[in-house]
Amino acid sequence: MDIILNGIISGIVLALLIGPVFFTILQTSVERGFWSGVFVAIGVSCSDALYILISYLGLIQFIETENFRHYLAYAGGGSLLLFGLYYIFIKSRKLSRYDPEKVHTRSWFRLAAKGFLINGLSPMVVFFWIATVGVATTRLGYTSSKEALIFFASIVATVFTTDIIKAKLAAKLRLIITPGFVRMMNIILGIVLVFFAGRLILFPDNIPHQ
Repeated sequence: MDIILNGIISGIVLALLIGPVFFTILQTSVERGFWSGVFVAIGVSCSDALYILISYLGLIQFIETENFRHYLAYAGGGSLLLFGLYYIFIKSRKLSRYDPEKVHTRSWFRLAAKGFLINGLSPMVVFFWIATVGVATTRLGYTSSKEALIFFASIVATVFTTDIIKAKLAAKLRLIITPGFVRMMNIILGIVLVFFAGRLILFPDNIPHQ
């Protein structure tokens, strides 16, 4: 129970961080409904699980090298920048009318891929999990595979649960919002992505490491 409790606490801390994923889930849920937001959250959780696995398998030393961290910052920042510009200048202008009953459905795979990419392209996520794996195996002493699995599964499950709550609350606004509000959500998401992209590209040395 102590391992699960520590995982839940860590998951709540991660869930309270406001970043690109937070706004992506809100934007998707408002525009396309609750289940679309859930599939985005599934993609986010898959991305987190992949980074946990990479960190736990001992690839930390490679990822922690300064040159690789810089390349990761530039590549992730450039990708997030493109996403941000798309939402600001293209996605927000596509919407001339908004009828929640006539929004085109999108495949679950594309929605999950959206969450996976937005979360996975942020180097901050990589180094958060590197640091968390380090803390779990040293300070908390979760050295066995079973303990580590329980701890990290608790974190991911907690984050996923809070993402579903976010999607549910955002989806409730769907029937009362205006086209202008949806456009604003897209623009806000774009600005958030551009902000994080600019921070990564201009200040790659500020990425935290273990």
